[in-house]
Amino acid sequence: MSYKPPRRPQFFYTTAPLPCPYVAGRVERKVVTEITGPDADQVHDRLSRAGFRRSHNIAYAPVCPGCGSCVPIRVPTATFQPDRTLKRIMRANAMVEGFGSPARATAEQFQLFQRYQKARHVDGDMATMSFYDYRAMVEDTPIETSIVEFRDPDDRLVGACLTDCLGDGLSAVYSYFAPGLERRSLGTFTVLWLIERAKTLGLPYVYLGYWVPESRKMAYKARFRPAEILVAGTWRTLTDAEVDSEKTNHALMPETAV
Repeated sequence: MSYKPPRRPQFFYTTAPLPCPYVAGRVERKVVTEITGPDADQVHDRLSRAGFRRSHNIAYAPVCPGCGSCVPIRVPTATFQPDRTLKRIMRANAMVEGFGSPARATAEQFQLFQRYQKARHVDGDMATMSFYDYRAMVEDTPIETSIVEFRDPDDRLVGACLTDCLGDGLSAVYSYFAPGLERRSLGTFTVLWLIERAKTLGLPYVYLGYWVPESRKMAYKARFRPAEILVAGTWRTLTDAEVDSEKTNHALMPETAV
């Protein structure tokens, strides 16, 4: 009988409170843990199913006091049915091709990343990232990770998505696209491409991170239906009533609160 060393204990830590990046006036705290060692892929798989996300070699999940707005969400690839709007987006980007490759940062990617940050998130922390910061974001990964490049018929890079490969699906870590092409909805197209890619690979899910109904930046994730959300440790189908209720609540909120 071969000897198996005991599993290394997993330690979890809580971060200091910081301003919430999604809902104004709220405080963000996270529970974090390191993903390292020969079983990093298995650890990451378990944590992803428990609602964690990855950044570099750290997995994190929100534990914000008095708030549960960040809801883990994933799309079951076998039952996904695009609505008319999503089908239109697919047709509008029919000439855009996605190419998956190992997680390696390039100057071309970084230039597009910078343009995206300056156009969409000029006040965010990522807007000041250097190429070395960007390379670390892409390449510092303890698990199987790829970067999907999206190119138009002239071979111009119009978008990219850092993507983790899990045992049961693909996880969209971070995506960005060319400013000025907002009408093409390339961010939404990226998710649609990942769903089709996961189907091709025989993977049952695409993990989209957190659905935050109160954030205009994050509420769009409920468009990919049917979707599943993690509630009280159990994945279940997101209902139409829940989405409609959140749409109503969001419409009634004052502009200063979003």
